[in-house]
Amino acid sequence: MKLRIVGLGDSTTAGAPGFLSPLEAPPDGAGNPESQYAYWIMRKRPDWTVLNRGINGQRIDEILARFEWDVIHENADWIIILGGVNDVYQGVSLTLIKENLATLHQRSLSSGIRSVACTILPYNTASEVECNSIRELNRFIENKANQLRIAFCDTNRAVSDPNNPDQLRASPDGYHPDVSGYRNMADALTQVVQDHSS
Repeated sequence: MKLRIVGLGDSTTAGAPGFLSPLEAPPDGAGNPESQYAYWIMRKRPDWTVLNRGINGQRIDEILARFEWDVIHENADWIIILGGVNDVYQGVSLTLIKENLATLHQRSLSSGIRSVACTILPYNTASEVECNSIRELNRFIENKANQLRIAFCDTNRAVSDPNNPDQLRASPDGYHPDVSGYRNMADALTQVVQDHSS
């Protein structure tokens, strides 16, 4: 089953801190390729093409602005949507974050592209307010996926510390997963896409 998948998001799609995406370091990206979930998905499923379209630091509105070029232009069968942590970090209102996330998924649906709604990852320096915001947004993302009947992947759970879900299980910088975290994300994402493609 050949699939063309676009990973659309911020640094946690790009593969920070170990990897710069092809959008950040054209044409092929730079750094350790194992520091991105796209690499591990394609290792598990060589028949799939996963395009890394992550850009460090971007908010949902900035990711949304790239939709036409990075998703439609690429003739994607699937889109993995992972974003929102920078909005939380920059203090964007939860109402606006939810609106922009919903718009992104509606855009995907109206374009005939299957999407995976991914939960926002934790980061180790988040305040209690920021942790609460991430938890609320992740509940919203799961509910929105159910409402729209689209695929859902708990990427937060794939990388968080089981004993402290507001922290990353392992991280080189406190903000992003390590290679094992990106591999765990890939395992979870691959399973979700497989389950919804049969």
